[in-house]
Amino acid sequence: MQSKPDLGREPIGRLLYKLAVPTIMAQLVNMLYNLVDRIFIGHIEGIGTAALTGVGVCLPIITMISAFAALAAAGGAPRASIAMGRGDTSLAERIMGACASLLVVISAVLTVVLILFNRPLLLTFGANEETIGYASRYMSIYCLGTIFVQGTMGMNAYITAQGFSKMSMMTVLIGAILNTILDPLFIFVFHMDVQGAALATVISQAVSCLWVMKFLTGKQTNLRLRRENLRLDWKLLGPCVALGLSPFIMQCTESLIAVCFNSSLLKYGGTLAVGTMTLLTSIMQLSMLPLSGLSQGAQPIISYNFGAGNAQRVRQGFKLLLICCLTYAMSFWALVMLFPQVFVGLFTPDAALIEYAVPCVRIYMLATGIFGIQMACQQTFVAIGNAKCSLFVACLRKIILLIPLIYLMPAILPGDKVRAVFWAEPIADTLSVLTAALLFWRVFRKTLKGMEKA
Repeated sequence: MQSKPDLGREPIGRLLYKLAVPTIMAQLVNMLYNLVDRIFIGHIEGIGTAALTGVGVCLPIITMISAFAALAAAGGAPRASIAMGRGDTSLAERIMGACASLLVVISAVLTVVLILFNRPLLLTFGANEETIGYASRYMSIYCLGTIFVQGTMGMNAYITAQGFSKMSMMTVLIGAILNTILDPLFIFVFHMDVQGAALATVISQAVSCLWVMKFLTGKQTNLRLRRENLRLDWKLLGPCVALGLSPFIMQCTESLIAVCFNSSLLKYGGTLAVGTMTLLTSIMQLSMLPLSGLSQGAQPIISYNFGAGNAQRVRQGFKLLLICCLTYAMSFWALVMLFPQVFVGLFTPDAALIEYAVPCVRIYMLATGIFGIQMACQQTFVAIGNAKCSLFVACLRKIILLIPLIYLMPAILPGDKVRAVFWAEPIADTLSVLTAALLFWRVFRKTLKGMEKA
């Protein structure tokens, strides 16, 4: 079992290593087991391609379900860490209990909506006569496990918030291993096709959820989930939801961004351009996952010491997070710029697609080297409970900049319209990073001065 970390005294570097490495591993494992899920579905004899496409239509809805967990998790967990730093364990436990109750309510509402409006929602997100049957059958099972998805993702954040990142990683690992075992059993042995894949996912999430609840009600945890705290206290939930809006919007807009890119690329470049976008999205995920893991590992350190009023450790935590994020982002950027064909080849053997995609990769990923700056700044805003700034930075890149640029760039730039669409990403990234850095420099400096005076 993982020993209880001392977020207020252990060296920042050692803490970040202990917390971030398991978190990054959990992110990678989660991505891999999602890929394995699709591989098994794609190999169903006779219907593999249609079934895979049908499940693909479900992904935006699944992303939305996960995003709702962020309202209670990504917003409540930092506030619980801040309360722990102030020595107010009772408040931290009440925050966790209120957020757990909110997750139950959200799960109930989402389950009812998905049961009643299953087919209309799927048709809205791109299902057709060939794929609606598979998509509907998958979602009819998956939606019944919404409570487990919310419980696992929402409450696992409170394990990480206390510094128990290895236990948090085990939550993901248990679900991944169980899902990988059950998928082929239900799909190929019991011949349940996409319903088998959905059932495997629901069972895996249920076991992960039980693991989380067992830990949070056990003896090792610093914050215990108590029955008397399980109530909707809106005085506690309001600030948590406000802070959770930033990651909620970031997740929700992923599907919207994909629709905007694909519609524009289909207009100017056809299927090959849309296929290239799928590859670029996958490479971008590879670049972002470790950054997300680093920031999640740093969050408990910064939040706890912010609550404790220790400005020096908050400053040290941010500086180390910034150095790590920027170093990784620049290293990944250099590899992509030098060897784009290697990264494209990871996801497709098609020679024509590789040749078409290589120059597009260099355009699309052009500004990812400096994106570590925005990730560090944005997540530190969340860690210190600054809901307004974190929400603004989240909206700036995707909603305010990227979506309009996707449609504006082909009209502005001469020549290849497809490449003009791809230029929207680095321009939005650069403007967003510069704005976030300037905003952070002003707000963070003022915050630290206030802490030092206090």
